[in-house]
Amino acid sequence: MSQLHLVQTALEGLAGNKLRSFLTVLGVVIGVVAVILMVGVSMGTEAAIAETINSLGTDLIIISPARFSPVRGVQVSPGAAGFRAGITYEDARAIEEKVRGIVGVAPEQALPEASVRSGSTTLTTTLIGTTEDYPVVRDLPVAEGRFFSAQDVEQKRKVAVLGAAVAQALFPDGNAIGQQITVRDVKLTVIGVMAERGAVGETDYDNRLYVPITLAYQKFTPARMMAALSGHPVRTIYVKASGKENMDAAIVQIERLLAEQHGVALENADFVVQTQQDIIATREATSAAFRNLLAWVGSVSLLVGGIGIMNIMLVSVTERTREIGIRQAAGATPGDIRRQFLLEALALSLSGGGIGLAAAYAITRLSGTLGGMRVLVVPSSVVLAFAASSAVGIFFGFYPADRAARMDPIEALRYE
Repeated sequence: MSQLHLVQTALEGLAGNKLRSFLTVLGVVIGVVAVILMVGVSMGTEAAIAETINSLGTDLIIISPARFSPVRGVQVSPGAAGFRAGITYEDARAIEEKVRGIVGVAPEQALPEASVRSGSTTLTTTLIGTTEDYPVVRDLPVAEGRFFSAQDVEQKRKVAVLGAAVAQALFPDGNAIGQQITVRDVKLTVIGVMAERGAVGETDYDNRLYVPITLAYQKFTPARMMAALSGHPVRTIYVKASGKENMDAAIVQIERLLAEQHGVALENADFVVQTQQDIIATREATSAAFRNLLAWVGSVSLLVGGIGIMNIMLVSVTERTREIGIRQAAGATPGDIRRQFLLEALALSLSGGGIGLAAAYAITRLSGTLGGMRVLVVPSSVVLAFAASSAVGIFFGFYPADRAARMDPIEALRYE
């Protein structure tokens, strides 16, 4: 029996029961769509996070406390024996003075819950103590008024710059500049409003209030904390390099300077120096594991579709037992019978794969999102889904095809 005749016979077998074939194909379609969309959602989320992080500055160097004791080599909490501040305001000033190839340094000390009042309106926001370079270093422009100056920081002036959401909540009429607000019984004068930025991860940049870091130490940091720590602690120091080509050199200088400042070896450093790309790479490693999990979950749908193919093919073999006997009597070999039913199973799975690819493409093209999440379809997920659907047809179609090939011709002809 020729290969062309085998293909024709297989297609005729499927066409003999169109509804059953369609329902079988539907299981594979759902599986293919699930794999592509689940991987696409993971890739889209990863791309969106990378774009958002990069929007805050591609030349950014981030210094944070390592939160461990160099003496003990174990993690400790603030106030525990052997704990030091990790990084301080004094470290930031030293970096500003001694490190070459940078355009700005901005330490950040945060109080996550600060009560802010203006007239009868009170809200809770995040209070950030920082310096004059913050807008440049973090690429966060001021929409109205100005950010505080070096003199404001040096003289601990009682001034504040509001995030966009804070300004809207306190001054819905838009006249925030020059107004008085009260933060923990401390009256501050609003001198600026930041441009709207939105949230990046768990950080909402619009729900923030900025004050000179020296004022934050004087008015908003508990004295007992200052007494327990060495220097004026900061949560993070942001450094903006003068260009990507200068980042590596700047990082080396920063690490050596801070190690010298703290009196520790680099391998026991109580600080961590990272770049935006380091953070993105860490997130990508995490999301890659999650993406693989999603792909396996989607593959379960393909598995169910494959079981459906095997079930329908077994029913088809039983129903066509007499037909199999006639073909064998007419000269068809067991190999011909096996290939015929394998081709039928493969045709079902390939049809499902093709329709599934078209459906997934249509969904992403029409909306670009799935449940509010960005979907990014990549060629690898398409190849994976289509290859998996083909493998499903061959794997789950082999047993019914082999069962048909092993039938005794005489018994098959007698079958009613």
